[in-house]
Amino acid sequence: MNHPVFHIVAIDNNNGIGKGDLMPWSLPGDMRFFQQKTTKTDDENKQNMVIMGRTTWESIPEKHRPLAKRKNVVLTRKKDYQAKGATVVHSIEEAFDLADNSIERVYIMGGASVYAHTIDRPEITGLYVTHIDRIFDCDAFYPEIPPVFSHAEKLGEDEDNGIPYEFILHTKA
Repeated sequence: MNHPVFHIVAIDNNNGIGKGDLMPWSLPGDMRFFQQKTTKTDDENKQNMVIMGRTTWESIPEKHRPLAKRKNVVLTRKKDYQAKGATVVHSIEEAFDLADNSIERVYIMGGASVYAHTIDRPEITGLYVTHIDRIFDCDAFYPEIPPVFSHAEKLGEDEDNGIPYEFILHTKA
């Protein structure tokens, strides 16, 4: 695969990412960061692709599905699953194969099992991680960031509802 592939995730101080298939926080600045990162392309003739698991897809309010201005790919083990406006695949390889010449970047956006299944893959270029300086009640967690992603570049910081967070791009040194 010759496209840059990134994880994009928000985590709390315990690597928590969700509870009951939902995010346990409301951080408008993080949502803006996510939308900007996953929609912006350098080449106006291309778009980015977002890959997500079925439960992540289902957690997006129906009125926002599919995510606009991005190729949506849903990864599931359910053979007859349909996701209106998205392409359904049954393996990460099948998802990566959809990244043709019309795609600029690929973003893996969850959930926990998709992150865990892909974090050690050689295709992963970097990790866009919003580090939230709080601990939330979570039942889904992001894996430990592998040592290979030892370069951390702070891209900015924000605060919503008294909750500080920062945007970090972890890349291979």
